[in-house]
Amino acid sequence: MKRSLLESHKKLLVRFLDEQQSVFLNEWHETIFIGQVDPHKGKIKENGSAMFSLIKHAIVGNISEEGIQELAFKVANERLEANVNIGDFVFNVNAGRSIIIRNIFDSQIPVKDLQFFIDHINHQFDLFCYHAVTKYTNLKNQELSEKNTYIHENHKDKLALLGQMSSSFVHEFRNPLTSVMGFIKLLRNDYPNFQYLDIINHELNQLNFRITQFLHTSKADFNGTEKEDSSISKLFEDIRELTYPSIVDTDVNVISRMENDLVISTYRDELKQVLLNLFINSIDALKYKEKPRNLLINGCKENGQAIISISNNGPAIPAENIKNIFEPFFTTKELGTGIGLFVCKKIVEKHGGSITCASDENLTTFTIALPAP
Repeated sequence: MKRSLLESHKKLLVRFLDEQQSVFLNEWHETIFIGQVDPHKGKIKENGSAMFSLIKHAIVGNISEEGIQELAFKVANERLEANVNIGDFVFNVNAGRSIIIRNIFDSQIPVKDLQFFIDHINHQFDLFCYHAVTKYTNLKNQELSEKNTYIHENHKDKLALLGQMSSSFVHEFRNPLTSVMGFIKLLRNDYPNFQYLDIINHELNQLNFRITQFLHTSKADFNGTEKEDSSISKLFEDIRELTYPSIVDTDVNVISRMENDLVISTYRDELKQVLLNLFINSIDALKYKEKPRNLLINGCKENGQAIISISNNGPAIPAENIKNIFEPFFTTKELGTGIGLFVCKKIVEKHGGSITCASDENLTTFTIALPAP
């Protein structure tokens, strides 16, 4: 296209857009999505008019990308404050683009010469969309990051308060508990055949275990002893002995497929607490299952890691609960505290490992991966 003809077409197209601007904007405004509670509802048509003006200036070459960017940033901030769906926003922008391009065929410019202007108009809308969506996304991510920081800090404050409450609770409760446990040991020495002492001792140990969980929940770190080489098989032997009354009462088949030489360096009592918690949870879940009730223990060494899994064939955990199962205070049990699995996760992560859960109608499996060089 000759330069003189191009300049003539530019003037003709701009004059046509000037004459049709109110018609275009009204059609656009009737097409777009506008929220009922949009705080910037009154600015939408104003912004459309500004974009329309930028398109006209771009056609005659009197605009830079900075002008498009400035309007895009302004609109992105308003759309964020309006909390609109980004898809609605993009639809509204493209609706304006379509209306302009569809109607410029009535501008008396030959169709063969219109492609140049269509490409130019599309480029300006593409730039506007790019800058607006990029700015909107960055602002949204910043907003989410600030909210997550607030939630994290608020959560830390709650845990600190829980720590103070736990310390007070344990101070008042643990002293008499320790005394009772001590007297039970004396009774066992004096009356080794006295009925029910094993059951009483077991229940007291469980109570002590629950108190320890509350303590661990409020601590940023656990104050463990030095790490020591621990046999995972031996830990499970201790756990089976400790939970024997519950295993018998619930009629659970405990099946172990544990490598005998699986030994890792660990804070023994803390890891035992994790495995005991998962073991007890499995037994509790199996109470709601018809026989056979199976609890499966697996342990092996793979690629420098100890892989320990505890599975049961009890009711499946709903998929929507899996993602929250390790969060503090999340529980589906009627009398649950929601801290057991949270504590397990903290202890495992302290050891440099990870814990996951998978569940379907056949098995619910908790898998722990720990470093085992």
